[in-house]
Amino acid sequence: MKERIGFIGLGSMGAGMAANLLTKGWPLTVWAHRSRDAMERLVAAGATEAEDLHKLAAASDVVVLCVTGSREVEALVKGPGGLASAGKPLLIIDCSTSNPSSTTALAVELAAQGLTLIDAPLARTPKEAAEGKLDVMVGGSAEAVARARPVLEAFAARVVHTGPTGSGHTMKLLNNFVSMGYSAIYSEALTLGVKAGLTPQVFNSVISGSRMDCGFYQAFFDFVLNRNENAQRFAIVNALKDMTYLASFAQAGGVANPIGAAVRNGFATAVATGHGEKFVPALSDIVAGLNGVSLVEPPTG
Repeated sequence: MKERIGFIGLGSMGAGMAANLLTKGWPLTVWAHRSRDAMERLVAAGATEAEDLHKLAAASDVVVLCVTGSREVEALVKGPGGLASAGKPLLIIDCSTSNPSSTTALAVELAAQGLTLIDAPLARTPKEAAEGKLDVMVGGSAEAVARARPVLEAFAARVVHTGPTGSGHTMKLLNNFVSMGYSAIYSEALTLGVKAGLTPQVFNSVISGSRMDCGFYQAFFDFVLNRNENAQRFAIVNALKDMTYLASFAQAGGVANPIGAAVRNGFATAVATGHGEKFVPALSDIVAGLNGVSLVEPPTG
């Protein structure tokens, strides 16, 4: 018998994840956190809509959260009418990118109420979410992770147990630090190149296929070269949120992180200048614009 799954957060990642759970035979109950579009498609395919969080909890053994971050998770779990107030011993799987300190504190608080919280943040893109090929970093006890694993494997090709609760979110922040760091480096390098007369096309002809090439680079440059706005669907404002979590995590650990601070300030500048809703590769255009150059070649003829 498959456990009954509740799912909250049917955005660009969550919609594909929930669809995989449904098509692979998991009894699924959904609740409209923001948009109803994906929920209505899932209900048409056989999912059940919950009117509120209490009803979702009553219909579920396991609840998957795929929302923005700690603030949203805490509101859904322990806010008025939240999952914890339903008085049911749920397994809650937080697939959001949350602050590890919030995750560990929330897990302790919930354990005292008979609920189990584990963190299972995601890597890869909405395409892999729809294909059931995400990477998942999961933090929790061996027993809780073993219980969650079949659920996670419905939408993930790779599930890595990172350690105790909170370690998944820690690893996700480090993963995003590396990727956002590369985004900032690419953007600055491209601007320097254009200032010196080197086009993005020339830059790419050297980096592509070299030791500095990777899947992240290819997605970033699909925007730079081909203007594919959907090559990497991760908003700059969410990148800033994650880099802010990293700064908080570093401060709590007494770790100096000057590179992380520089990367965060780059994204903070992009948000402060009104570009927060653009996707991360657009940082290249923002940095170029702030320096009075363009990465887009003017039309010839």
